[in-house]
This record gives sequence, structure tokens and C-alpha cells, in this order.
Amino acid sequence: KEVSRKRRAMAMPSRMAVRQVRRALLGLTLLVLAAWRAGLSFALPQASGADLATRTATGSQVGVPLTAGTHSGRWAAISGGGKADHAGKWSWEHSAPGVDGVSMFLAAAGAATAMRAASAASEAKSEEIEEEKSFFESFKVPIYIGLWYLFNIGYNIYNKKALIAYPYPWAVALWQMAFGWCIFVPLWILRVRKVPKLTVGEAVLLSPSAFGHLATHVGAVIAFFAGAVSFGHIVKASEPVVSSLLNFLFMGELLHPMVYLSLVPIIGGVGLASASELSFNWLCFGAAMGSNFGSAARGVYSKKVMSGGKIGKNMTPSNVYAVLTIMATFLLLPIAFAIEGPTAMLKGFNAAHAAGGTAFIMQMIYSGLFYYLYNEVAFLALGQLDPVSHAVSNTMKRVVIIITAIVVFKNPVTPLGIAGSSIAIFGTLLYSLAKNKFKR
Repeated sequence: KEVSRKRRAMAMPSRMAVRQVRRALLGLTLLVLAAWRAGLSFALPQASGADLATRTATGSQVGVPLTAGTHSGRWAAISGGGKADHAGKWSWEHSAPGVDGVSMFLAAAGAATAMRAASAASEAKSEEIEEEKSFFESFKVPIYIGLWYLFNIGYNIYNKKALIAYPYPWAVALWQMAFGWCIFVPLWILRVRKVPKLTVGEAVLLSPSAFGHLATHVGAVIAFFAGAVSFGHIVKASEPVVSSLLNFLFMGELLHPMVYLSLVPIIGGVGLASASELSFNWLCFGAAMGSNFGSAARGVYSKKVMSGGKIGKNMTPSNVYAVLTIMATFLLLPIAFAIEGPTAMLKGFNAAHAAGGTAFIMQMIYSGLFYYLYNEVAFLALGQLDPVSHAVSNTMKRVVIIITAIVVFKNPVTPLGIAGSSIAIFGTLLYSLAKNKFKR
């Protein structure tokens, strides 16, 4: 009896964690089912060349300025990687019949995953704690990975659709960053999650990481605004090259020659894909590389400065992400206002709302919601994986997103582009595996 009581006492934290996951999965089920019932589609909004020309001429849509303080810069026909011909028609004007099918498949897959998890958790209530724990332990990794992929796909689709309707990438990035507050602040107020506690000195120590977090997100949003989502992810696959360079420059870290050799297919693949990309532009390429530098710099700083010990109290991975989000929001606010201007942001928002109505509002909400959720679930998923599984899962996630973006947005791809993408992504997998094998 004494042994049984000890086992039950040790299992209590796991039981509470299982209940929290049940509630989260149930909420996800309701969210996805509500979206499905509302008839939301991943199909692109159709717009004629005449409509776009009229809106541009009347100022109902203002392009992103390429220099601070001016809104006279031309914004190209870059939504979804599309191009405008001389007649003013867009290559994605007529969406393919299969797009809605893909959209419903993605939504149904997410709903099925969440419902299966919630149903399994509900049926396990009557079982013993040990059996319940065993069941959840058996399925939590694929559940986490499935949700991670689902939220990531949802973010990339709704982020691009929001940028098409509202061509202000700095404003969209600010909105998505601030949206997380609507999630973690109520969790702190309701005491569902412990409130993190930091001193002023610890907050200052975290600020460079927050700036790296800002650069990572803003760079990605601008890249996906300026070019095709699929091409942006191909360029972002070159992050290991940037990370290796920064680790050598600031940490003096020398890796095994085989690790450096694995960077060759990444560089070659990205170069080949860039040379053959039909919608290539330097803004997309440069912003994606800037996102890579932000992410790599954040990792190098964390390793160099913050490896001495734990910072603050209640700084779980989820709370660390929340704190970085808060700090990055305050850093981004004046920059976004200086570049695009609050008046122009508001004018563009009103024009987009007048043109798209509720559909545009939902695109903005879903882009912010999925951005926070995929980062939150990523902590749960990656925390359960060994380095090899992490590398494989991360590689496959990028493959799934690229394929989905090509199908949904109908981006034209060439055989050389496909070859370059495949080589670059395979190179990222080789890099992760080689780095894990030849650890020093």
C-alpha cells in the first residue's frame, strides 16, 4: 500500500499535465470545426487587374515603402509570387479547382487529429493513472508534431493572404507579434501559468535575444510579402550556413570537416533555386537572409552570454517565449511606425477591410493566432525529440510547407527550382545529422 501511494503521488504532476493537454486539444477541435463550419477557404481572393489598378490609383491600397518616411515607392505584383502582365491580369486570378480541396483536406486533417486526441483523452478518464500516463506518453509526440505542422501551414497561408489584402509587412509583423499577448496574459491572470519574474538587469540581458527574435520574424514576413512563400522557405533553409559563420566569428567554434562539407549542398541548392526562381527579387532574398541572421544571432548570443545559469523565476520555455515576445513588441513598435507610419497603416487597413470585409479580419486574426500557436507547440514537440528526430522533423516540416504553398498559391516552379530546393533541404538534414554525430 505504501508503494502504491508513492507511485500515485509521483504520477500527480503527469496527471495534471495530461488534463491541461486535453483542454488545449478540445479548444483546438472547437476552433478548427468553427472555421470549417464558417466555410473558410484557403483559396486566394480573386481580383481583376482593373480592380487592382483602380484601388492603386485611388490610394485604397498603399504599397510598402522601400525607404523610411515615404510612401511613393512602387509595390510590385508580388502577392503569392504572382506577376502582372501588360493587360493587368494576375497569374493567380483564376484559382485552381483543387485549391479548395487542399484547403478542406488540411482543415479536416487538423480537426481529425485534435478530435482523435481529445476522444482518446476522454476515454482514458476511467482508467488507472499508470495506464493513462502510458497512453499519453505513447501518442504525445506524433500529436505535438502534427499540431506543429498544422499550425505552421495555417500561419504561412493566412500570413500570405493577409499580406495580399494589406500590403504593410511591418504592420502585419507588429500585429502578429502583439497577438500573443491575448493568449499568455490571460493565462497569467487566471493563474493557469505562473507569472515570470525578472529583475531589470535580467531583462537587459535578455534584450539582445528579443531583438534577434524581432529580426527573425520581421525578416520572414517581409520575405513572404515580397516573394513566393515556397521560395522564402528555400532561402531560410540556408540558416545553418549563417549559424556556422557566426559561431566561428563570435565563439571561435570549429566544427568537424564533415559538418562544413554538409554546407556545400545547402549553398549550392539555394543558389540553384534562386537562379531558376521565376519570381525572384532581391527584397525577398535579402529579407529571408536577414531572418536567418536574426535567428542565428539569437542562438549564438544565448550560447555565449546566457549559458551561465537560469535567468529569472518561472522562466519555463513557454514563458521565455512570452517574455521575448513582449520585449520584441516594444522594440518593433517605434520601428514599424517610423517606416510605414501609423496614418498610412490605418488608411491601408480601412481600405483592406472595405474590400475584404470579415474575411480580411479573420485572415489577420488567424495569422496572429497560428503564429503564436506554432511557436508554442514547437517547444512541446522539439522538447520530446532526440537530435536526430528533431532534424528529420524540422526538415520534413519545411518540405510540407513548401509543397503546400506551391499547391495553394499556384507558384510556377521549374525543374531546376525543384532540384535546387531538394538539394538545399537535403543538405540541412545532412548538416543536422553530421553536427550531432561529430559533437566536440
